[in-house]
Amino acid sequence: MAAMAAGDEHAASEVLRGLARHLNCLNEDNKATRKRALELIKKETVDKGLSSCVLQEVFSALLKPLLRCLSDPMERCRETAIAVMTEFIRCVPKPEESLPYLMPCLAQRLGEKDIVEPAEELRLSAVEMLTLTVEVCGRHLAPYLTEVINILQRTIVDPFPDVKRESCKCTVNFAQRVPEHFHMQAESLVKPLMQTIAHQHSRVRMSVIEATGAVIQQSSGKSVDDVLSHLAQRLFDDSPQVRKMVTVVVGDWLLHLRDRYSYFHKLIPLLLSSISDEIPEIRLLAADLWMQVGAQWEKENEEDIKDKMDFLLTPPPFYPPGVERPGLGCRELVVRNLGRLVPAITNDVTDWLVPTRVRTSQLLSVLLLHAEDHSTQHLQPLLATLYRACTDTERDVVSNCLAAAKLLGTFVPPAVFLKLLLDHATTPSSSSHPWAPLMVLAAVLGGCSKPLLQPHLEQIANTLALPDVCQEYQQVMYLEQLLACVDVLLRQCESDCGSVSLQLLQVVVTVQSLSTEPHLTEKALESVQFLCKVQDLDSVTELYRQHMGQLLVWLSASVNSWSSYSPQRLQLHIIVTQSGPVIGEFVSQLMPLLHSCLQPDRDPEMKMSIFTLLAKLLLNAANTVDSQGRFHQESEKFLCDVLLPNMVWRAGRTAAAVRTSVLSCLLALLHGGAVTPGQLLCLEEKLTPLVLSALDEDSQMGRLMACRSLYTMLRLIGTSLHPEALNKIYPELLKRLDDSSEEVRRVALQALGLWLSGLTKDYNPELFSPHLQFLFQQLLLHLDDPDSSVQDQVLEILKKGSSVHPTLLKQEVEAVMDKQRSPLYCEQLLQHISSPHTEMTAVCASIQRAR
Repeated sequence: MAAMAAGDEHAASEVLRGLARHLNCLNEDNKATRKRALELIKKETVDKGLSSCVLQEVFSALLKPLLRCLSDPMERCRETAIAVMTEFIRCVPKPEESLPYLMPCLAQRLGEKDIVEPAEELRLSAVEMLTLTVEVCGRHLAPYLTEVINILQRTIVDPFPDVKRESCKCTVNFAQRVPEHFHMQAESLVKPLMQTIAHQHSRVRMSVIEATGAVIQQSSGKSVDDVLSHLAQRLFDDSPQVRKMVTVVVGDWLLHLRDRYSYFHKLIPLLLSSISDEIPEIRLLAADLWMQVGAQWEKENEEDIKDKMDFLLTPPPFYPPGVERPGLGCRELVVRNLGRLVPAITNDVTDWLVPTRVRTSQLLSVLLLHAEDHSTQHLQPLLATLYRACTDTERDVVSNCLAAAKLLGTFVPPAVFLKLLLDHATTPSSSSHPWAPLMVLAAVLGGCSKPLLQPHLEQIANTLALPDVCQEYQQVMYLEQLLACVDVLLRQCESDCGSVSLQLLQVVVTVQSLSTEPHLTEKALESVQFLCKVQDLDSVTELYRQHMGQLLVWLSASVNSWSSYSPQRLQLHIIVTQSGPVIGEFVSQLMPLLHSCLQPDRDPEMKMSIFTLLAKLLLNAANTVDSQGRFHQESEKFLCDVLLPNMVWRAGRTAAAVRTSVLSCLLALLHGGAVTPGQLLCLEEKLTPLVLSALDEDSQMGRLMACRSLYTMLRLIGTSLHPEALNKIYPELLKRLDDSSEEVRRVALQALGLWLSGLTKDYNPELFSPHLQFLFQQLLLHLDDPDSSVQDQVLEILKKGSSVHPTLLKQEVEAVMDKQRSPLYCEQLLQHISSPHTEMTAVCASIQRAR
């Protein structure tokens, strides 16, 4: 050994003797000379394969000259010097002997406030040399803690990304090599690391996160709060590798951080967030780490939880299918920290950044799955959080929160969650989003099992059917959530919903009545079908037959307060139209309701809508209100008590519009056959004056409806009318021949034709010739009408009139011809009057009247 040592010493002396000239050249002014000298030194030492002992001796002699070269103005010289020193450090047996000179020099080159080394590639080489030094010197670097920390503080924030990465690598190595000293200044690296953690290069971000993990692990732990928010942001990083590194670091802290129990409530959300990552590898990694954390905590706290070990291992009843239950330690960790986690969730779920809100909403489900029935004691803040999250514009946030709400329904007893949820549904705290409690209620009910939910069905259905709940708001979203609550009850409880069928139907009818969106109306109809299905009813009409009496009582309760804004009038519309012939079975209940809401002093707009509805029903009376033939018993009363009072003239456009709607209803009544001619005849004295009065309405539609009603009345009872009654009708119809509306004129002419053709024996032509004369004169005037169709129609009417009193008509026609008016039509008329057929018709008519 001594001989070998002496040999090594001799070999070292030989090498140094050969390097003497090169060392002298390092002080030359010529940069090419210095460069060549350094290359020759490298060639004669590290490139020559000398033994480590020889290299150690040579390195000791060369160190100071080489360190001086780090300040050489020539970049190539500095580069070679760093390369030579790096190889020496790697190869010598005692590299720590170089530290007293190496570390101050590196601190001067790399650890100053300003960058001393201008070349970024050389800064990288220098930091790589420092990393190597840390690896090979280990605990010998303890006295140089300040120098290393100063260097790392500067190089971590170096402009060159590769220097940043190498500095992070060096930090990790240094923390592991001198842990008993590193913790004293470790926290001074937190600030530069956090300045770099959002660097644009993903590999730099990964390195910084890894270094942060090592720094916090080996420090006092006081800086955990300083880095948590930065790490949380990296959970949303675009790079999966960065997110994976965060997961690894946080998992390591939860397992090995000295003061980890103090930070569980802050670290658990970060690891559990990764369980919802989109990358399967990260999800599996996070789940595995979390399982380790739970198992370790369980082992460390075995005494505290040994009484829970047995009965907490069995999953609770109705546990979500297909979901693996977390271990006891994991569940206990969440339960014990839930009080601190919920406020953080509440805060982050409304963050301005969408990814934060999405990840927080995912985390909420994971926490509730762990908390199970312990979430009951945090129900109030959890519901408030869900209400706010459900109003988010981001669809993923809403769907995640509804999944969390479903878990509440699974684990929290219905008596508990319904007390809060139904109160919130009745009096929403947010006027802009009143539907949020209903949305959460539907989701919670969806997670609750049938056996647990069934005893509370009536309470839920009664609440949904309250006017304050189902009639207060008309937003589409609100109505959708009402239907969602109904549908989830039908899905969860199926046939049990028969006991609350009426309330659910009331809700669906209300939604239909308030809906202005076709898709919502369609959904409501599907809900009605669903309600039929769970009760094994063949059709919707059967459902209405089951509840019609109760529905009409429901509407009647508020009828005295109805107005144009009342949803009840719209509910009435839905009920009577959808029930089809069933409404005919309940006419005796419907009529008092109509009588009450259609009085003359009630809201005009409301009356118009109901009269319009009735007109549609009465046109098809046999399949609606008169399907059982019972409306006939009520029609006379309906005419007297409802229609006639509303036909009395009142000033104003609104009153005129009401009269028009009443006339349309009257016309439908007459056309639909819901009133018999006998009943009509009994009411003629009351009805005719009002209809005749309506012929003078300002509204064209009103006049037209009046004309049509009069025409229909003449068709039904014209032959039964007293002559005096008939003589009151034709003058008013004649006035309408000058109407501004061609349609009104046409119908008035049709009515006049019907009036003439319907005269019976009770109408004596001789006695009433003045009336006939006036009628003929007025009609003959219209043979000159500019409209040829009117002329033709008048001609046909006069031809009919020729059978009533041909002599009088002929006389009036000749008088017109004397004035040289309408000669063509008059000649046709005279020929018709003189024809044998007409004479025979007239004779027959007079005989008929005589009889």
